[in-house]
Amino acid sequence: MTATDVERRAQRADVERAAMARALEIAQLGPRGVNPQVGAVVLSPDGEVLSEGWHRGAGTPHAEVDALSRLAPGAARGATAVVTLEPCNHTGRTGPCAVALIEAGVARVVYAVADPGDHSSGGADRLRAAGVEVESGVGAIEATALLDSWLEVQRLGRPHVTVKWAQSLDGRAAADDGTSQWITGPAAREDVHRRRALADAIVVGTGTVLADDPALTARGSDGRLLESQPVPVVVGTRRTPADAALRRHPHEPLFFDGPELRPVLDALRELGIQRVFVEGGPALASAFLREGLVDEVLAYIAPVVLGGGRLALGDIGVGTIADARRLAVTSVERLGDDLLVVARPAASKTEEGEA
Repeated sequence: MTATDVERRAQRADVERAAMARALEIAQLGPRGVNPQVGAVVLSPDGEVLSEGWHRGAGTPHAEVDALSRLAPGAARGATAVVTLEPCNHTGRTGPCAVALIEAGVARVVYAVADPGDHSSGGADRLRAAGVEVESGVGAIEATALLDSWLEVQRLGRPHVTVKWAQSLDGRAAADDGTSQWITGPAAREDVHRRRALADAIVVGTGTVLADDPALTARGSDGRLLESQPVPVVVGTRRTPADAALRRHPHEPLFFDGPELRPVLDALRELGIQRVFVEGGPALASAFLREGLVDEVLAYIAPVVLGGGRLALGDIGVGTIADARRLAVTSVERLGDDLLVVARPAASKTEEGEA
């Protein structure tokens, strides 16, 4: 390889990285939900931008097809397509993007992250088989960050679940008379609201609705609603009052009878919900743990002792110490006088061996 060839490759790499940065930027114009946010930029053989496209939601053209549709017939021949996600290889509501790129005459495809889907992956192999040059991993860190929640849903087969509770130092969620506001201080409560705003849905049981009448909104320290609000979800068979505070939520509440929680999560996934924040109460938190549906635990611990029987958790299916649900602590943070312990399920011995 001559010095000129090396220089040309370096220039091409710079142009493609810039195109990937733009593709990631326009990907965020699309909705976050069932489908991933994907952006695409088509470059001429000389590195000039010919067109851009992004996915606008379920049933609409994928980013690559959207970008190609903006070009005259034959204009993409010999071009490079820069895409944030591996072009798909299946027919759903739309056709395979890999085929669309091949038929358009694209000579090179650069993508950031591999498609993890069982049915949609394989686009890169199909492109290579058709003689298209393919490069992966350009902008992978940024693309993974953008698609983090969607990628995890593909891995889990359901939304990511965070279970939160607040407790006294001796593990109580409330005093014996049922009062619980406020066990923790303002800094801890502010942190909870910040994390609510990061979730797509906030889930409570009917017991919490009837006992506390929560608004289930994400609010700032001044009490005003934050820009992003989780969808309120209530699980349980008891009726939610017509004047309940959650019925005035910016989003229409969703109601599920339960008692099995996996169907609830499956239904939420179909609605495009990727991150679920379970906030109460002890019965619902215990049920999620018992069914093995928890990916992250947030335990806010206040330096008070209450005694009595109002435990933060109930039966989670542990009858003996050998069956204990082991967690790995990922962080411990001080919030005013309180502590926040963040943990996730510890890897099993089998998983550790496979890793």
